[in-house]
Amino acid sequence: MSILKKHSLIEKNATLLLIGSLVVVTVGGLVEIAPLFWLQNTIEKVEGMRPYSPLELAGRNIYVREGCYTCHSQMIRPFRDEVERYGHYSLAAESMYDHSFQWGSKRTGPDLARVGGRYSNEWHVQHLIEPRAVVPESVMPKYAFLMNTPLNVNSIVDDLKANVAVGVPYTQEMLDNAMADIKAQADPDADTAALLARYPKAKVGDFDGNPKVISEMDALVAYLQMLGTLVDFSTYDQSPKSR
Repeated sequence: MSILKKHSLIEKNATLLLIGSLVVVTVGGLVEIAPLFWLQNTIEKVEGMRPYSPLELAGRNIYVREGCYTCHSQMIRPFRDEVERYGHYSLAAESMYDHSFQWGSKRTGPDLARVGGRYSNEWHVQHLIEPRAVVPESVMPKYAFLMNTPLNVNSIVDDLKANVAVGVPYTQEMLDNAMADIKAQADPDADTAALLARYPKAKVGDFDGNPKVISEMDALVAYLQMLGTLVDFSTYDQSPKSR
């Protein structure tokens, strides 16, 4: 019996076709899944990555709450045009502490994976209060209310504990000092040595320009200002593909 006739026999017999499909899927699944049981980590370790500081985590929660991810991705693809516009392509390790991650392909606004340090705190504040004052063609809604909304810090320790439950390596020291770290990061005059020891490269300052209160604006700008700033990309090969 020729190979063609054997193939035809399988195609015409529902039972044989089902069994064959199951065999193929099973073998393929085992080939992809079985090796993972012998790997301690599927994500390349990258020097510089750390968990979010309490203020950055609070800002990230606001970012998710306000649906910023519906218009802004945080995933630069390894193509020349993307790298030239946004910076070094994204590494998997940069999202290792994200729950949930902020990848995506919807870009009503630009990708924000490397936005940290590109603009001043004042620019971010003005952009969030009145987007079209700094980007005339912007269709982004206004978030001026963040400026007048005090940051609710009562749940920050619970937020850190929830992240610990899913594998983020916050230590007991980080949990014990969460409230102090929030206040220190938003105060340019505070002693931040302990904060920076726990969270290297954390941006410190009065992010919203109002030193009297720690606002949701402070938290969101602190989060935006750290995006893409933790890894030293000069040690990585930046050779994106042409599209």
